[in-house]
Amino acid sequence: MENDILSSNFFELFDVPVSYEIDLDLIQQRYRELQRAVHPDKFVNATAQEKRLSMQQTSWINEALNTLKQPVERASYLLKLKGVDINLESETTMDAGFLMEQIEMREALSEAGSKDNPFDELDRINNDIKHKTNTMADCFSRAYAEGQLDDAKEWIRKMQFMQKAKKEVDELLASIEDKLL
Repeated sequence: MENDILSSNFFELFDVPVSYEIDLDLIQQRYRELQRAVHPDKFVNATAQEKRLSMQQTSWINEALNTLKQPVERASYLLKLKGVDINLESETTMDAGFLMEQIEMREALSEAGSKDNPFDELDRINNDIKHKTNTMADCFSRAYAEGQLDDAKEWIRKMQFMQKAKKEVDELLASIEDKLL
């Protein structure tokens, strides 16, 4: 397998089915096995070419792990394997209802930060984000499995919004906790 590492897609690399639903524990276990086999520390006394190959393989394995662990990145990678490029930096959803929900969520988030006890509201927002993200992931998975790649792409865009909202909630919580300390 060591020679195939750089020519394998991320799913092949970790010997898991090409699917949105993956076993992250199995991925982590396989990651450790691969790293043990090719980590640069194993090649301290090797030739320059062997050291370079070890570094390339380690880098590829790390990239694969990071991609598969993150739901939006994993979904984007699945589409990439089907020849569909998605640029999450410049593409956004055009679903007006969804965008209105995002504006309302941001307003609720802003208001929650100024309350005397914002934790209940932030927990509610966090739970809402988690629920919606799970629903969107299910919709992506179904669209992908059915070959509806344009729909799958739209679900990724929406999942990206939710990922950003989750990050904002986490940052606000951390900021509030820092002020309390």
